[in-house]
Amino acid sequence: MKRVEPASSLVLVVDVQEKLARAMPEQGFNELKRAAKILLESASALSVPTLATEQYPAGLGSTVPELQEVLSGLGTQVLPKLEFSAVEAPGFTSAFAKFPVRSVIVLGMETHVCVFQTVRELCLRGLSVHVPFDGVLSRRDDHKQLGLELCRNAGATITSAETIAFDWLRVASGDAFKRISKVVR
Repeated sequence: MKRVEPASSLVLVVDVQEKLARAMPEQGFNELKRAAKILLESASALSVPTLATEQYPAGLGSTVPELQEVLSGLGTQVLPKLEFSAVEAPGFTSAFAKFPVRSVIVLGMETHVCVFQTVRELCLRGLSVHVPFDGVLSRRDDHKQLGLELCRNAGATITSAETIAFDWLRVASGDAFKRISKVVR
């Protein structure tokens, strides 16, 4: 397995939306927000690009405010979609092509539907895909576990937000390390 390099990575936030979030288990959603905070702060510190999607925003609402603010600060393009796979969303291919991406870190909801279908398509494109177990969620834990298994079977690496952040960092020194360490605590 090759190291995940910030210069060739992208963080993809899939459908972490208001109405969908209300249907999620509270503890799991708090874990997802923590993982997202770690990954997005790391992306900011290390100049890793980000993209986000919203599934049927007219019905499911916008990205949750806690993440929306961070994504906005990063200049993240948010793509509305009806397709389950983010890869098939209108504008995804052109938005994705702006970056020299070899590795994609996928987080979001729901693990067994939109996350899995997105991961499968990214793997089929020959990309190295990483799914932090703490950064994905489904309404039911068995669906989350199934989704993680499907992602692994599609070719993704199941990991954690901290593992990715520290793999990007490589060393325990410098300003980026200090920023990321504060979020991890």
